[in-house]
Amino acid sequence: MAGPCEVLLDTDDEQAARAVVESNARTAWRIEQKFSRYRADNIIHAINTSAGRLVTVDEETAKLLDFAANLHELSDGLFDITSGVLGRVWKFDGGAHIPAPGEIAEMLPLVGWRKVRWQRPSLTMLPGMQIDLGGIGKEYAVDLAAESARELYAGSCLVNFGGDLAISRPRRSGGSWRVGVESARDPASGAAALIKLRSGAMATSGDTYRFNEQQGRRYTHVLDPRTGWPVENAPRSVTVCAPTCTEAGMLTTMALLRGAEAREFLRDAGVRCWIQA
Repeated sequence: MAGPCEVLLDTDDEQAARAVVESNARTAWRIEQKFSRYRADNIIHAINTSAGRLVTVDEETAKLLDFAANLHELSDGLFDITSGVLGRVWKFDGGAHIPAPGEIAEMLPLVGWRKVRWQRPSLTMLPGMQIDLGGIGKEYAVDLAAESARELYAGSCLVNFGGDLAISRPRRSGGSWRVGVESARDPASGAAALIKLRSGAMATSGDTYRFNEQQGRRYTHVLDPRTGWPVENAPRSVTVCAPTCTEAGMLTTMALLRGAEAREFLRDAGVRCWIQA
């Protein structure tokens, strides 16, 4: 989940709380095990090492691939789950190393969803190509966990996986959950915004911890799959509220991919959002 996970319940019933927390933990571990590209024992590894062979996937994986394909079309190719292969040359660790243009150019033939043959439930990619569901997997896990909490507990539960969160149902007092948005420029300084959330979900994307910097220029981890280079003039952080965490996460990512046009994109989408430049 790429960060700490927590579950908050509006209850004094310890047994109910334990049941929800245990269920949410199982959800987090299941999605992590099944869809992390850093494992060698799951469907993503099978796809990424298929070397041009056809791979048949299960229904859950097929739904996520369908969703990724739709996002690719909606974003005019900016959202691309095959761009993770660029991680072979880009290491966003806060350092000063920037790959040479030739190194990036060598990776580009392996990037592009349109090069993938996806005929549900079968997928075929060019040898060397990979997929990475990191842009949608965590948010999907949050929504599953919130749904599980609704089934197990009649009160309100806030699921927070690495800063992306969802609320199962309104609090019994009629009040809201208060959620702080970390300062993108100085995380130690506290929250840049305090959001009152009664229902729905929220997601944040940005380059607070994943960037490189060379000669005063900051390179965000958000890469343009068409060029292999970081998106220019993107906000430092984007936070969006939406009915589901999957939707909120999709909007934050697509906004960052639009660089300087992020604010306009979110305004047109008509969503509640916070942008840190």
